[in-house]
Order: sequence, then C-alpha cells, then structure tokens
Amino acid sequence: MVGRDRSPRRSPSTAEAGRAPPQRMLRIGCVKYLNARPLIRGWLDEVEFDHPSALCERLANGELDVALVSSFEFLRNPIYRIFDDVSISSDGPVYSVVVAHRDEISQIDEIGLDPASETAVNLLRCLLGELGLNPHLKQRSTGILPVGPAGVSPAVVKSGSAAPAQLLIGDQAIRFRQKHADEFQFWDLGEQWRKLIGLPFVYALWLIRPEVADAKTIASRLRTLRDKNLAHLDRLIAAETEFDHQFCARYYREHLRFGFGEKEKEGLGRFANLCAKHGLLQKRDLRFALV
Repeated sequence: MVGRDRSPRRSPSTAEAGRAPPQRMLRIGCVKYLNARPLIRGWLDEVEFDHPSALCERLANGELDVALVSSFEFLRNPIYRIFDDVSISSDGPVYSVVVAHRDEISQIDEIGLDPASETAVNLLRCLLGELGLNPHLKQRSTGILPVGPAGVSPAVVKSGSAAPAQLLIGDQAIRFRQKHADEFQFWDLGEQWRKLIGLPFVYALWLIRPEVADAKTIASRLRTLRDKNLAHLDRLIAAETEFDHQFCARYYREHLRFGFGEKEKEGLGRFANLCAKHGLLQKRDLRFALV
C-alpha cells in the first residue's frame, strides 16, 4: 500500500497558477515488421515496437495510448476508436502470412501456431472451418516462436514429409519463404481469404483508447505520414537495410494495401461474422468509431 504524502504543500505562485499542467507524452506502439514501415517511418516522437500479441495486451491494459495492432483486437474488444482510411490489408496474396507445409493442406494433421499473432491465428481457424478441414492447431504456451540462424523456428526446418506445418507471419515468414522456397509449399492466407470471400482482408489497424484526447489530430498526423511515405515509396525502400529492395518494391506495391475504405470495412465485418460462426467471438453488431 502506498502511503499518503504528508509533506507540507506550498501555494502555487501567480505564474504557476495560470500555467496549464504539463501534457503526458503520447505512448504509441507499432508492430515491428516490414509491412508497417510505410505507416510509421519518419514519426518524430518515441515509438515502442513489439510483436502484435504483446501490443494488443499493452493497449488493452492502458500501457499504450495508440497502437498499430491486430484487427482481431478491435473485434474482441470494440472499445477503441479506429483511425479511418489506414490499415495493413491485402486483396489477394499477402506473402507474409502463410502456412509452410510439405503435405497437401487437406492432409495436414497438425499446424503449429505463432503466439505473436492474433489476427492470423483466427483467420486460419476460420479458413480451415469454412473448408471443412480440422487439423490439430498446436499453440505454443509461452514466448515468441524460437528463431534460428535463418530467422525461423528450427522446428520448422526438418527433412522429410513428417515435418509439421507451421503458421508464419511478418518478417519471419518472409525470411523463411526466401530461404526455403524449394523445400516447402506456402498456403497464403490472404489469397485463400480472397478466393473464399472476394473482399480484402484487414490484418492491422491503428487503434486509440477512448480516454485519449485529441484523437482526430493524432489520426490526421499518422494519415499524413502514411501519405508522405507512399508518395515517396522509392525513398523509403532505398533506406531499407534488412530486406532486398526489389522484393520490398513488389511487397509494398503488389501484396499490401494501406487504406481502410468501404471494401476493407466490409471484409473486416465478414471476418467478424465468421469468427462468431466458428465460436471465436460473441455475435454482435459491428460498429466502427472512426476518427
């Protein structure tokens, strides 16, 4: 228990009495993947980078004010306001959200799940359910997927057809695909969603807690930053130090979308309905509080 401060209090001076209390710095979090660079590169204030599931937890606990997090976090806990016209989405193959497998997808008995992800795990459950497939989904109980020298889990890289299938997301998925393209097949969840539903899929959104003031100004700043980065995409790609520049150009221009328009909103609504259908969420009317 914290004791009360009983030290004598001095009266504020005239100047102090008219001075507004200092504002707390905005606590902003962002996924630390290549796909988020166009939405955050150039932000001048401090940003806390983390994995999607960790950011969701910190935002829900009030440890962050704003975060670019899994769209499933909004569906599960729709207290947040959404920054309109900004997302990480795809309208077809996304490349970086995949199941790496050797056997045919219909013959897979087990798929390992990446605990860093929330949206991708539930998207996978919905897709499998709609296709009538029921492999065992093995969730690691603690920690982020272990990373080996190639930037992937050593458990995934096994010889022979008995190697377990594995859900991979983000930069880890990219590195794995590039290194093991000849050894595995890749079931792209963005591509499968487009085939099944015919709409874009929304992976991540900027969410802001309801008590944070001046949400419209913050949203406007981040939209402006996104617009600037997309207008100078070649410059952003040239500054990339972790991935091949030709790949980045294809990834940003062919696989990803960064808006949140009517089609993306409709796609997110269909995802919410499927999550409810397969017992992942309670059925509710989906309403977007946009800023």
